[in-house]
Amino acid sequence: MSVRPRVQPWAAGAFGLRIQTLISIVIPVVITALLVVSSKLDISLAVIACYFPLQLLTAALVGWRNFKRRGVKDSILLVVASFLSILVLGLLFSVLFSVIGKGFETLTPHFVYQNNIYVDNNTPLEYGGVGHAILGTLLIVLLTTVVAVPLGIAMAIYLTTSRARHLGLVRTITQALSGLPSVVSGLFILAFMSVAGLERSGVTGAMALFPLMLPTVARVAEESLKLVPADLRQAALALGAPNYRAFFQVVLPAAKSGIVTAVLLGLARVVGETAPLILTTNANNGTNVNVFSGGIASLPTYVYGYLGSGYVTSQARAWGGALVLLILVGVLFGLARIFSRTKSTNSKSKKVK
Repeated sequence: MSVRPRVQPWAAGAFGLRIQTLISIVIPVVITALLVVSSKLDISLAVIACYFPLQLLTAALVGWRNFKRRGVKDSILLVVASFLSILVLGLLFSVLFSVIGKGFETLTPHFVYQNNIYVDNNTPLEYGGVGHAILGTLLIVLLTTVVAVPLGIAMAIYLTTSRARHLGLVRTITQALSGLPSVVSGLFILAFMSVAGLERSGVTGAMALFPLMLPTVARVAEESLKLVPADLRQAALALGAPNYRAFFQVVLPAAKSGIVTAVLLGLARVVGETAPLILTTNANNGTNVNVFSGGIASLPTYVYGYLGSGYVTSQARAWGGALVLLILVGVLFGLARIFSRTKSTNSKSKKVK
């Protein structure tokens, strides 16, 4: 006696829905391709004017056929979300391919560690590099991070633990700083420099980046601390721990991954800023490790300076500097992620022992 396999009652309907969905995807693509080939229409214009409306129409028809009005809304939402996601990914990979493709031709070992002390617009690419700009970028960003990260975390702690009346005012000011244009920050520090009699240096560049990094760290750290369950802190207090020990030994370690994310987002906010550094630092083709005096180079100003030149060699140096900046950001993010995971893994292994 043979046993007949059990068939789910929705299997046939699901298969038919998959076929309809496949047809609704293929038809707009075919029509758009035929239109582009026959009329030689620009692909970007054809996607926006032809493919996207047809995709919305076919998806809505499939949704109406299977789920009536609710299916139409779900189908339209799915198509719009998918289209925008693909568009963002396309723009991202386009930028990556452009920077890597044009910058890889310039990227050589000497380009990473040499400076441009004897380099002009016509100097061949075999001479000079971005070593001084890498060092200057690291010094300026490190100085900004040393000041902004502790203050940002302190603001997040204050916003999550305090019950003061002016708490809303502090949160509003923090949110307002998040939308501060970078050029305005640079202009403010430039005006302060003229009043205080300060010269352009790495410190003034870090001062211009500070208002941009601080709100990012504070807001993300605040949200991370809010996600920590209140039961952890209450349990620590119930065991007799003071408030400060309950926070630093229980709440803060629980929000460690969020704090690391706050620092990473703060670094991403300032590491590529150009306008504040143009206004507050002097370009320098040599290597300068003194952030308190003299001109200091950075990768954003290096790229800006050479990209505006009409010489092919200078523009190639700009693309190489952009690729080095991209690699530097990736290395910083990777090291931070590895460091945070290593510490969390070590803490878990200690608890098991």
